[in-house]
Amino acid sequence: MTEDHATDQAALATDETAVPAPPGGDATQPGASPVPSLPPQAARVEPPRSTYVYALGQVQPRFPSLAVEKEFTQVTGRSDTQGLTDRQAVQSVLSDRANRYLARQLCWVFLIESMETYILVPRDPADLELLVQAVRPEPNAMDVDVVVGTRGPLAPPDLCNGLVLPVIAVDQIYSFDRDSLITAIPRPEQIAQKDDEQFRSAAREMFDRIMQVADNAGATDEHRALNYLAVRYPEIYARAAESYAGNSSLTSVEVRPSRLSGARNVVDIIFAYSHRQTDVTEKYFVRVDVTEEFPFLVTKLSPYYDR
Repeated sequence: MTEDHATDQAALATDETAVPAPPGGDATQPGASPVPSLPPQAARVEPPRSTYVYALGQVQPRFPSLAVEKEFTQVTGRSDTQGLTDRQAVQSVLSDRANRYLARQLCWVFLIESMETYILVPRDPADLELLVQAVRPEPNAMDVDVVVGTRGPLAPPDLCNGLVLPVIAVDQIYSFDRDSLITAIPRPEQIAQKDDEQFRSAAREMFDRIMQVADNAGATDEHRALNYLAVRYPEIYARAAESYAGNSSLTSVEVRPSRLSGARNVVDIIFAYSHRQTDVTEKYFVRVDVTEEFPFLVTKLSPYYDR
């Protein structure tokens, strides 16, 4: 290699304009393009389906530390709670806007079938009001709170006085009692007015059956679909009343992946009713899309035929 040729090769190796900078290269190098920033929608990553929660239970406030408990006791002593029960006093203190700082300090536990299941954290601080409203002055076993949100990691021990449970980032919560829900269900036209009480009894039994499905923590697709139907689709209660009137019993509730599942995650909920004398079974099903955080109905209640 001649001396002139070696000099030319060295010049090419150090010439910054000889090789164009790759797109999105180092912006600190001369001539390099700035690194493009991702749009907000591209940076947003949806959580897996299994992290969504649609649960039925009861909200209960807890003291996360001795200091918060003592502060609450002092505030209660300064409040007008004469003649109130302990639960009524708690509800009265928390409902006072002047004490909202205490509500923010409390640990909010979600119980399912009387078992501590989740710790609730509102995604929007304004939703703290919904948790406060869930504290009833006269609670009973028929109270129901519906929590919709995203399940996160286990809570650290210092978050809720040593209680280690999954944390739910709550997006929606609403509260009611079972009788109010049953009363609000419209009575089907085919059921006579004189049979209204029988219809309500059938609806109550159906609701209890769904609530008692084993291990229903509202965190699987099957349970989310069931819980959604229990509080948002009155047709299943009308079907139950008609079957009971026809001397049939609800013998099973089965949830299975739908044949329509593809890009969307759809499940079939199948209700089986068996005649008490002939043992002939009739099945009805409804399809629910549980792909995202909020389930929705795909197919209305229809007869189901085994394939």
